Amino acid sequence: MKRIRLLTLALAAVLFGATANAQIQKGNIMVGGTLANLGLNFQKESTQFSMDLTPKAAWFIKDGLALGGYVNFGLSTDNPGTNTNYGVGALARYFVEDKNVRKLEFSKRTRFFLEATAGFAGRNVANGASTNGLDIGVGPGISYFITPNIGLEGLLKYDLTVGFGSSTTSNRLNLGVGFQIYLPSAKAKQIYKEETGK
Repeated sequence: MKRIRLLTLALAAVLFGATANAQIQKGNIMVGGTLANLGLNFQKESTQFSMDLTPKAAWFIKDGLALGGYVNFGLSTDNPGTNTNYGVGALARYFVEDKNVRKLEFSKRTRFFLEATAGFAGRNVANGASTNGLDIGVGPGISYFITPNIGLEGLLKYDLTVGFGSSTTSNRLNLGVGFQIYLPSAKAKQIYKEETGK
């Protein structure tokens, strides 16, 4: 029950707190996730399902630059078997502040960013090549702030996994859609204190 109240308070703070453009200031917290390759295909012979979920959390160490971590889990099922991919690692996100780039933004609510990740990942295909090892990814994205603290985003990311398995490398280009919540750290601490009494 405490977790539900904590989530309710956090969402209320997100929806009604902070001013526009303050979401990427030093000290703020970014939490959310990305969905990619979400699909369901019905056929007479087989039903196919695929999804990729990547929760993320980061702390803004300076205005426009956040460092944090991510976890990834992907699954696709079809007739031959189940394919999985997974990963865990660090992420860095930089919101572009260049005036020439800002002119390209079609609304005051949009922000372009670059995201880079590094960690351990694997891609295990039921009837094909599998790779597990070091994973490096980079790509551009755009965030549209539906409220001052909630951003709906798209991210086009190239991932390279190098390591061991039946194949030593795996390359992927993913288009992910997701959301992030930008919460001022002072508000997050206040919510935590109220819920835990610490």
